[in-house]
Amino acid sequence: MKIQIKVKPNSKTEEVSQEGDTFVVKVKEPPKEGRANQAVIKLLAKHFGVSQGEVRILSGFKSKSKVIEVV
Repeated sequence: MKIQIKVKPNSKTEEVSQEGDTFVVKVKEPPKEGRANQAVIKLLAKHFGVSQGEVRILSGFKSKSKVIEVV
């Protein structure tokens, strides 16, 4: 399944919420050296009940808007 997300790095809490067709993912990590991306993968894997290897970023590696695939 492919989903669109909007990432909010440097947040006080880590959470996943949904606004229409887009998921909003708040992570504590800063957007440096891929740390926020890794936190997004970890949080989405937990949210959907899958392993981290089953969550991939398809596009938007350096953007707050991303397309994610959950297998």
